Amino acid sequence: MIERWEEEQKDLWFWEKIGRLPFTLLDRITPRVLRDWIGQLLDELGSYIQTGGRYLINQDTVLDRLARESGQPPGSVGLSQVHHLPLAVMDRAAEDLQKSRAEVAKYQGATTGVGGFLTLAIDIPVLLGLSLKTAQEMALVHGYDPREKKERIFIVQCLQFASADYVGKQAILKNLSTFHQGGAERDSISQLQGWHEVIATYRDHFGWKKLFQLVPIAGILFGAWINKATVEDVAEATRMLYRKRRILEKLASMEP
Repeated sequence: MIERWEEEQKDLWFWEKIGRLPFTLLDRITPRVLRDWIGQLLDELGSYIQTGGRYLINQDTVLDRLARESGQPPGSVGLSQVHHLPLAVMDRAAEDLQKSRAEVAKYQGATTGVGGFLTLAIDIPVLLGLSLKTAQEMALVHGYDPREKKERIFIVQCLQFASADYVGKQAILKNLSTFHQGGAERDSISQLQGWHEVIATYRDHFGWKKLFQLVPIAGILFGAWINKATVEDVAEATRMLYRKRRILEKLASMEP
């Protein structure tokens, strides 16, 4: 199933290709306040990879969700025990989280869409924070600790994957496919090429869709749709890539 999903990532949606074009013009008319927000995002993402910054989440709620899915009382499952749980339990918890976070993103996007361009500068950092939160929850569901630097590097590459083109997706897939072997962390750091590439790729993902959010009121509908789709993409990418990593590790542990 994971391999079939990876094959589906080879083709960009046609409108996504077209959607990258308006940003050439939009970059020229972007007000300074929005450029300042982009600069702040660079600092925040760099801080997240180095220390976790203000984006690290409380793991207890995720672990309690896993406990309920496995028929155990809350507080009975620790992070070190998650990798022993059946994959089916991880799958159910991950799918529930994906749906709930997408709903949160939908309402958040509708809220920031009310003011059109005036609230766009607020929307982008909030959406990045929600994406990071969702990705960390997917890590916890599969038994990985986002407090560790190597996991934060993995998470940022998942964010890149969710919004990358075909060439980018294939490069990231190739790199992350060996992450479970422990030798890919250094390669991942070098491939990030600074936080600028991450933010540029992440921002371009909005494409023409974000342009509609610049219109007050109409931005409510487009803001809800855009943010929901963005978080769904991030959730799906991190869920599948962490699931693949957990399966490979389980298979490796079974080898004589």
